[in-house]
Amino acid sequence: MINLLFVTTYVGLGGGETSLLTLVEHLDQTRFSPHLLVPHEGQLTERWAANGWQVHIMPWRGATTFFVPPLWARFPIVGRMARLMSEQGIAAVHSDYHSLPFVVPAAEAAAVPSLWTCWGWWFQPKFWQRAFFQRPSAAFAASWAIRDGFLGSPPFMPPERMPVLPPGVDTERFRPGVDGSPVRADAGVSAETPLVALIARFQDVKGHDVFQKMARIVAREMPEARFVVAGENVHGVSADDSYKARILGAAREDPILRERLIYLGFRADAERVMAAADVVVCSSQFESYGMVNVEAMSSGKPVVSTRRGGPSETVVHGETGFLVDSGDAAGLAQYVLTLLRDPDLRQRLGAAGRARVEQHFSARTMAAAFTTTLGKLIRVLE
Repeated sequence: MINLLFVTTYVGLGGGETSLLTLVEHLDQTRFSPHLLVPHEGQLTERWAANGWQVHIMPWRGATTFFVPPLWARFPIVGRMARLMSEQGIAAVHSDYHSLPFVVPAAEAAAVPSLWTCWGWWFQPKFWQRAFFQRPSAAFAASWAIRDGFLGSPPFMPPERMPVLPPGVDTERFRPGVDGSPVRADAGVSAETPLVALIARFQDVKGHDVFQKMARIVAREMPEARFVVAGENVHGVSADDSYKARILGAAREDPILRERLIYLGFRADAERVMAAADVVVCSSQFESYGMVNVEAMSSGKPVVSTRRGGPSETVVHGETGFLVDSGDAAGLAQYVLTLLRDPDLRQRLGAAGRARVEQHFSARTMAAAFTTTLGKLIRVLE
């Protein structure tokens, strides 16, 4: 068995962590033994351990965007990581951004290839960091928008050194035909009621306020429509708790939303939320990738999304869904109403979305590309 180590600072189940789980679940389990290293326990460690994979806990604090590589390489966690790699016979290590300043020197000390995936275009390297980001053995960007933003203009290193690896969807889990009735029952919504869904953690960039504005517009034109929101503050950030309180308070105080908008909290069965909805909305100010849009398309559901970032790469306007500018609640409402009034259009866009995901954004495709890169780095795979 080939031991792979995945290192991340985050232990909630946001988009990046869900993508990591999906990737590892679709690797060849007869060849690879996945290990996880995190600073503390959480939802991610629970899911990881439930698959029978090994979890390692070592306390550390993730690096900020102002880290200085030579100084961070001297932190005690680097030596502990290197020893873990040697003791566990790790063949390759994959890191997130905030762990990378520790993982790279640790991997170099243990003579282990290092890989990482960039999820944020705002992680633009400072001038003193540019050489560091050329040290990992391989790097991926989750979208072209992320890569372009991270590398800058002109790019500080050749773009081909950071190929785009779109996070893949488990097309068996997210598929047409899943039973969404339990979600409708939990929300007190009948099978015939037009239903619009948002799936997003509580963070101000996710645009819950825009979704609520959109819902008010739709409700005025179609009073029978209902709206559900699934998600929680998965990373335990205090600012996100304050944001959540403001959003929920606004919903309770609004006479239109109070009767029509249901906050479901965290749902492990996101595929059932997709199945329950007639239309899935992404109201974010921006999305590095926008996994929910791809999951919705895989589920055969039309999406209405803001376009900034990844959604402009995954959603084909007028073919698999509709795109509007960030903050455009009226635009979101216009397309949601168009879809709610036209079942044939919903079916046509949903089918096109499913086909697009199967061709470009499946977990099988992601795992195959990741394995190919590993094959170039790990001698035993040759």
